[in-house]
Amino acid sequence: MKKKIKREGKFYVYILECKDGTYYTGYTNDLERRIDEHNNNRSRGAKYLRGKLPVKLVYAKEYRYYKRAVRREREIKTFTRAEKENLIRIYEKSR
Repeated sequence: MKKKIKREGKFYVYILECKDGTYYTGYTNDLERRIDEHNNNRSRGAKYLRGKLPVKLVYAKEYRYYKRAVRREREIKTFTRAEKENLIRIYEKSR
């Protein structure tokens, strides 16, 4: 039986800075839990992060709808490093 995906609520698109200086982009419905999973190597599916821990949250944006978060995550994954760094700078200024 497939797990039903919650379509409304709080969803987050996030960027993590890895130990080696690279960026990882993802989405989740529980930001704190997901970062903890990444840092404690309990993450199913984030093979990119193996050997790059610990990670640090450098960007997060909340979305009300799952589809919007997924769409934005995919868009950010196409960004160049410079575009991601610009997005992070804007985020840091707004905090």
